Parts: sequence; C-alpha cells; structure tokens
Amino acid sequence: MAILILGLLIFIGVHSIRLVSPAWRDAQVARLGENGWKGIYAVTSLVGFVLIVWGYGMARRVPQVLWIPPAGIRHLTALLVAVAFILIAAAYIPGNRIKRLIGHPMMAGTAMWGLGHLLANGTVNAVVLFGVFLVWGAVGVLVSRSRDRAAGVRYPAGTVSGDAKVVLVGLVAWAIFAFVLHRWLIGMSPLA
Repeated sequence: MAILILGLLIFIGVHSIRLVSPAWRDAQVARLGENGWKGIYAVTSLVGFVLIVWGYGMARRVPQVLWIPPAGIRHLTALLVAVAFILIAAAYIPGNRIKRLIGHPMMAGTAMWGLGHLLANGTVNAVVLFGVFLVWGAVGVLVSRSRDRAAGVRYPAGTVSGDAKVVLVGLVAWAIFAFVLHRWLIGMSPLA
C-alpha cells in the first residue's frame, strides 16, 4: 500500500502544481523553458503512474474488504464511466458546448471515473486510489472554475455537431475500453 500511496503523491502532486502554485509553475517554465518543464513533468508523472500501477497490483493480491458492492452496481459504474469518457473527450475536441459549460471537463471526467469506481470497489486500496482521483478531480474543477471567473475566462461557444462528435468519440472509446482493454489491462471485465 505504501508504493500505491507514494505513486499517488507523486502523480497527483505534479498534476496539482498548476492548482496550488501557478506562479511557481510559471517561474519554473521560464527558468527551464517549455520543453524542459514538460520533460520533467512527463518523467515525474510517468514515475508516479508506474508506482500507482505497481502498488495497486500488489495491494490487490491481499485485499482488505471494507464493503461488498451490491450486485447491480457495475451497471451504474459503467454509466458513470461512459459519462467520464465523454467529458474527457470534451477536453480535447474543439467546438463543443460541454467544455463551455463545465470549463474543465478532463478534471470533471476524472472525478466521475473515480466516483464510478468507488461504487464498484469496496477494498481499502480501491478507496485510496479512486477516492484520491475523485477528490482531486472535484477540487480541481472548483479551483479552476473559480480562477476562470476571477480572470474573466470565457470558453468559446460550441455547436451541436461539436457535441455530437464528443459524445460519439467518448462512447466509442468507452466501449473499446470496457469491452476489450479493461480485461486485458486490469484482468477483469467490468460488465461480465
């Protein structure tokens, strides 16, 4: 569990710099250059991610059960994760109204993914992993939206066709992950 927690501290820590200390981040970008900062950011993120995967895998071998999720909860989880994939797609596909409405759909999608997985997993390691991502995503949306309001940030208006692209890409990506990649990468099928 210590490796999982260390990985989360590193990964979430580096992804929180812009939330908690944007001036420090900007100073580092100025000092190191854009590519230098991105390189350090990427390597640190990768180290954190590898530790999360390794630590979670080790903790899964000796699970400490807090609760047994109800049998039908996996369907609610699948729905929440499908919405999360749509939100994440909205962060990258231009011209959609979802980004204008939410402002930071990647963080909102991360929070939704965490919530869905918390409902379906009642072990200590799952609560730690998915709880951290739920809290980080929710706090990230709140902090970022507050900064947007203070700075007068307005996101471009989107279109119905932009929204349709977001939903289509999000649902296709979700289906591929849910029906193919989840079993291969995680070792279990979420809808079986």
